[in-house]
Amino acid sequence: MGIWKFVVLVVLAALVLAWAVVIAYNKGRVAGRKAAEEAAATDEDAWSLFGRDVPVRPTERRLVEVLPEALIVTDRNGTVHYASPGSVPFGLVSSGRLNSREVEDILTQAASDGGVREREVQLPVHRNQFPTLNGKGIEAGQSLPSNTLYLRVRIGDIDDDLYAILINDVSEQRRFEAVRRDFVTNVSHELKTPAGAISLLAETITDAADDPDAVRYFSGRITKESARLTELVRHLIDLQKAQTSQGVMNPERISALDVARAGIAANRVQADARHVDIRLSVNGKPVPLDEGEGEDSAEAPKAPAIVADKEAMNTAVKNLVENAIHYSPEHTTVAVGVSEQDGRVVIRVVDQGIGIPEQSLDRIFERFYRVDPARSRQTGGSGLGLAITKHCVQENGGKIAVWSREGEGSTFTITMPEAPEEHGGDGTGGRMRQ
Repeated sequence: MGIWKFVVLVVLAALVLAWAVVIAYNKGRVAGRKAAEEAAATDEDAWSLFGRDVPVRPTERRLVEVLPEALIVTDRNGTVHYASPGSVPFGLVSSGRLNSREVEDILTQAASDGGVREREVQLPVHRNQFPTLNGKGIEAGQSLPSNTLYLRVRIGDIDDDLYAILINDVSEQRRFEAVRRDFVTNVSHELKTPAGAISLLAETITDAADDPDAVRYFSGRITKESARLTELVRHLIDLQKAQTSQGVMNPERISALDVARAGIAANRVQADARHVDIRLSVNGKPVPLDEGEGEDSAEAPKAPAIVADKEAMNTAVKNLVENAIHYSPEHTTVAVGVSEQDGRVVIRVVDQGIGIPEQSLDRIFERFYRVDPARSRQTGGSGLGLAITKHCVQENGGKIAVWSREGEGSTFTITMPEAPEEHGGDGTGGRMRQ
């Protein structure tokens, strides 16, 4: 029994010793934690930059999300430690490494001198030419996707062998600068050409004062150039009115069919001169170009209504029909259709003309932009008609889009919200009360 007592005593002593060790360890942990907290309280580098009580990791993540630039964090060799969701579309990271030689070059320079480097880089992008569309073509203001990305890249070190790469997409800014340069060039050319021609023709008349036939010929040329200059100025005024029309519009309930007929009527003389046939339809059913002409009121299709400024919408459709006639060969057809689709009123102008090149589809609504400057001068266009049309439609809450292929013609589509039904019909078979 003496042996068993000895064993029990040894076991009890071991348990007491183990318990003492555990108590000492816990006291040490508490003391160490307290010492660490005291050290952190006096070490500002251990706090969040935004305050002692601000959680660091959630705040870092949220800060990265609200930055206007995308962020990639790498070491000096280009191994990626972090890439923000906004950096993914640029395709700069693959297999955990930077894959752009230009960005790697900036990183190497920043790592070599410890400074901050910034540069704009161009990245080729391989994608389909056309974006996802709604079947109506390119909408005014919508750009075809470019095959080049313009990125502003800024790189600097944030820790030992840790570098932040900030990326800002400036592609839209570069596109806007190109549009602005083209506009200044085009407007200068458009104003200079007729003014210069008038000056030259006036000198020629002076030299040919003794030749009545020459005087008549050159005075006729002056009249033509003056008319062109007057039209250009008038279109500039119309464009300015369309751009600053907010608050000046006089919206009213009008018939989309009346708008289409007004646009056609303003171009009937030009259509007849070019032997271009104009056809009008409502919901796919042909209707006369003039109201009441050979039309049975009982069988007349219901005219969809919109709420818009009548003058502005008449101008928009008139410009579309005018363009369709000017850019169509003789003995072809221009079709104008009015229809209702899911609470929307659609006015569509379709021609069988020369069409528009794919690369120009997203630019034709720009002021003074010409697909074919020589053809535009031949037809007397100012390059402002579609810009005016775009503003007239958009200021009335609508959208305009274009579909076209070279040699196959063009389709311009105006989409407007349908006007709510009037109470107490007047028995006019859908015609609007003016």
